[in-house]
Amino acid sequence: MKLLLTSGGVTNTSIRDALVDLLGKPVAESTALCIPTAKWGHPMLGPESVRGAVSGLPPWGGMTSLEWGSLGVLELTALPTIGAERWVPWVREADALLVEGGEAMYLCHWMRESGLADLLPSLPDTVWVGVSAGSMVMTPRIGDAFVEWPAAPDDRTLGIVDFSIFPHLDVFPSNTLDEAERWAADIGHRAYAIDDQTAIKVADDTVEVVSEGHWKLLSS
Repeated sequence: MKLLLTSGGVTNTSIRDALVDLLGKPVAESTALCIPTAKWGHPMLGPESVRGAVSGLPPWGGMTSLEWGSLGVLELTALPTIGAERWVPWVREADALLVEGGEAMYLCHWMRESGLADLLPSLPDTVWVGVSAGSMVMTPRIGDAFVEWPAAPDDRTLGIVDFSIFPHLDVFPSNTLDEAERWAADIGHRAYAIDDQTAIKVADDTVEVVSEGHWKLLSS
């Protein structure tokens, strides 16, 4: 699987170019599925944020507002009730999975519960485009400060990549570089602090930071 791990989505030309490079063709010739599941798990989000993510309306849009050749919605909480024979072909046929932000531990739970996490290794050409929690879920840990789901057993996520992400650098009052450095000291492995104009592109075991904003490698 190819990864485009963002804080705020496809927010500038550099990130969009990185997406097109990973797809290997124009967005208009590509198919995508939007996964809004993480929003249901965050106490500050709800139906309006899910609607915005799916519709592409501001301030929630960005990925779904791109001119995809085909765009659908994949709600992970529904998948266990409809059977893999239905939803697995939908995922395999998609060029990109657009994974919205919200609560990363809730998203992680439903990725495992639905079977999507087990399917990922068989999708080498699919592009995973994450926003915030949709990016953090691919890391080994998110840190206790980002755990908002009461049922989460700990802060461990999927570990698809070997680094962690502190998103929304300087976007919210609590997301300062000082706070990111304190968070990284607890994480104990390579970590990046990235703002909403930054993405981390992962392909063929190569990690590249794509940015028109601010970011910092906090540990290595």
